[in-house]
Amino acid sequence: MSDGRRWGIALAGILMQMALGAVYAWSVFRTPLVKAFHWTISEVTLTFTICIFVLGFAAFFGGLWLNRSGPRPVALTGGFLYGLGVFLASFSANKLFWLYISYGIIGGAGLGFGYIVPITVLVKWFPDKRGLITGVAVGGFGAGALVTAPVATRLIQSVGVLHTFAYLGVAYLIVVMATGWFMQNPPAGYAPPGWRPSEALVKQRALEDYTLGRALGTWQWWALWLALFLNTSAGISVISQESPMFQEIAKVTAIVAAGMVGIASIGNAVGRVFWAWVSDGITRRWTFVVIYLVQAVLFWVMPSVTTASLLTLLTFVVLMCYGGGFGTMPAFAADYFGAKNIGPIYGLMLTAWGFASAFGPLLIAHLRQSGTSFAYGLHLIAVILLVSVVVPLVVRPPSTVVKVR
Repeated sequence: MSDGRRWGIALAGILMQMALGAVYAWSVFRTPLVKAFHWTISEVTLTFTICIFVLGFAAFFGGLWLNRSGPRPVALTGGFLYGLGVFLASFSANKLFWLYISYGIIGGAGLGFGYIVPITVLVKWFPDKRGLITGVAVGGFGAGALVTAPVATRLIQSVGVLHTFAYLGVAYLIVVMATGWFMQNPPAGYAPPGWRPSEALVKQRALEDYTLGRALGTWQWWALWLALFLNTSAGISVISQESPMFQEIAKVTAIVAAGMVGIASIGNAVGRVFWAWVSDGITRRWTFVVIYLVQAVLFWVMPSVTTASLLTLLTFVVLMCYGGGFGTMPAFAADYFGAKNIGPIYGLMLTAWGFASAFGPLLIAHLRQSGTSFAYGLHLIAVILLVSVVVPLVVRPPSTVVKVR
């Protein structure tokens, strides 16, 4: 089987994830919705929280469905629901509950079904580049806001926030369903021609493929869940408030802040590939140690930075670390529990993303809504990250690791 075929599937997966990752541009909708319908910051932020929370659980069910029916029907369903949910959000005028149902629940379900597909498929197509390809698989998701933030901002100014939801919903539906059509698993036992794993690589991987139930019976699965939750809580708190945070700290306009959001979002994408690649060399656990320490320093100093360019740079690095967690964790899970059932195993692990979306964004939004500045919330997150370093320091592979494959 040609090497070009798997890279073609990888390209389709990246484009699919870019359309799904547009959800990370949510902060550009926050202020227009607050002004148009007089909702509070916390009420609007809850839409994003619901969406990501539903995503985490939908990814689990999508992983189970994928194991039974293959990736294509899951991908197509995800694209349809995601596009439909965003489109239906255009009917949310003065109806906050409808915004929660459409964008949050329907859109979030589509995101979860769609998100798990490229990860599961590409881990199986690239046993020789497991860390790198999981980073590439989710790198597009991190880059979604790069395109969407400035486009959505211009559309909001020209046609209004509700019509913007309608236009974007149709676009997402078309792109995700078109690219999802190309998602397919390799033949059973597939390996690239002439490739054999090195002895060092073999020692990091499971002796056999774990079932979901067996993986849940290990403390390592729960440790990985916690590691993902902590890292995601930090980054997603910034993502949910990027535009208003930039406007407050750096004193810039909404247009400038939208551009800063777009630039910083590149870090989310770059980090998913970069840290996943790094993890192939220094191991997944030490990658998480470094990611936590870097973020602890940056969250502490960010409130004192008033220069737009420097604040953008620091946020860029923070989002590199945030994306790095998602780029590294699928390979982490596949190393410890095997690739065969990675769909449900990692899919359920993504509930950490959902719970983090209820912790990070609501924490920082509540602190800001109560009258404190962003500085207090950012400093609190820095302390949490510093304490979190203990998790990757203590985690070890399950007892069943290979000696020879």
